[in-house]
Amino acid sequence: METRSTPTPAFDMVLFGGAGDLVMRKLLPSLYQAHAAGLLNEQGRILALGRKDLSRDDYLASVEKQSRIHIKSHFDDAAWQSFCSRIDYLRVDASQAADFPALAEKIGDDAGKVVVCYLATAPNLFAGICENLAAVGLNRPNVRVVLEKPLGTDLASSNEINDDVARFFQEEQLYRIDHYLGKESVQNLMAIRFANALFEPLWRREWIHDVQITISEELGVGSRGDFYDGTGALRDMVQNHLLQLLCIVAMEPPANLEADAVRDEKLKVLKALRPFAEQDVAAKTVRGQYKAGASGGQPVVGYQQENGIPAGSQTETFVAIKAEIDNWRWAGVPFFLRTGKRMQERLAEIVINFRDVPHQVFSGPLGGSHHANRLVIRLQPEESIRLYFLAKEPGDTMRLQPTYLDLDFYKAFKVRRADAYERLLLDVIRGKLALFMRRDELIEAWRWVEPIMDTWAASTNSPPKQYTAGSWGPAASSALLSRDGISWHEEC
Repeated sequence: METRSTPTPAFDMVLFGGAGDLVMRKLLPSLYQAHAAGLLNEQGRILALGRKDLSRDDYLASVEKQSRIHIKSHFDDAAWQSFCSRIDYLRVDASQAADFPALAEKIGDDAGKVVVCYLATAPNLFAGICENLAAVGLNRPNVRVVLEKPLGTDLASSNEINDDVARFFQEEQLYRIDHYLGKESVQNLMAIRFANALFEPLWRREWIHDVQITISEELGVGSRGDFYDGTGALRDMVQNHLLQLLCIVAMEPPANLEADAVRDEKLKVLKALRPFAEQDVAAKTVRGQYKAGASGGQPVVGYQQENGIPAGSQTETFVAIKAEIDNWRWAGVPFFLRTGKRMQERLAEIVINFRDVPHQVFSGPLGGSHHANRLVIRLQPEESIRLYFLAKEPGDTMRLQPTYLDLDFYKAFKVRRADAYERLLLDVIRGKLALFMRRDELIEAWRWVEPIMDTWAASTNSPPKQYTAGSWGPAASSALLSRDGISWHEEC
């Protein structure tokens, strides 16, 4: 199958937390796909780091067992064996400075080679890792550092982490990753908006009634109970994924696709988000927590019965927010954000609801259908873009039926679609920053979210609203939209 990209420059991909779930489940399979497609330089190496004293063969046996099963398509045994020849393992305790000279020796001092240090570790290790890298000269200009979320639990802790990292690396060396920005459909949203006269004139308050952004999961907290209870859905999903998607939808056209041009426009959106006063939190947000129900046809326990969850926890597993943007393009257009665990299905989508025609000449139940025109950008489980509209059904009556145009880029272009992590890893190696968060974006996102966090924390007599596992969340979530005379897309 054809690819349209060129191979990367020579690189060393250094994976801190090399035996962890993220590396095995996402990063190595994504790097394999890039390798199999011929996108990795022949001189590209992958160096996994971990605290265990493993031989290279031991580590590759673990990769064979834990990582290969996550490659769902385009698997070729010869390509896999060739890919594994790139991989090496080095015992490095990220918290021990004495282990880093061996890493520096392994990498060498070739200034023409890109060195990517992917910190797939807990954020409390970021500062120490960066300090230890700098101590052995691995903060030179050809070194890039990828920072995984969460970057802090509030603005103060986020600033502390970023301040610590900034002592050793320049901003242009830092890649704060949000894998949702690497999804093909998100990239195509930018193309649809900024390359087509059909959509750009309509992309404003005069023609758009509301925007809905949903990220829902069927799974509960699983084995991550201890971590999740100290985080919650607002920090885990809204502050990063949902706000980044909102920025892509709402940003002004950038002057070009250079990193700072794109990120400058996203920053303007974050700064224009209407801040929440205490009374706004009660009226425009919903927090929920799942109780026992069913998922996939099987009974499941409630959040407070999950392993690692303390009795009486008020941590939210569901959030719905009515956001508003105070600028000329979007004044008066509500942006509804929703995320939750143990929902009815795994789903991530952006729904653009266009306004109705000013005068309806067709009779019948669909003639006056509210929001007949909508653009639905599906991010998962399958990526697609659909434009919904009304059309006359065949026959001798003027009856309307809803239909849609399915914008399937895979069928149109016959090219392999890279997954989100693959695209973003390639961008890091190539030095492309546009799809990564700049520090000032992160600051503004935390500033907007913090009043909600603080109000909820102070509302000890107002616990999260319960919703049954396997549903679409609390009834209050539907009520949030009904005040504007609309409903969530799944409920239509």
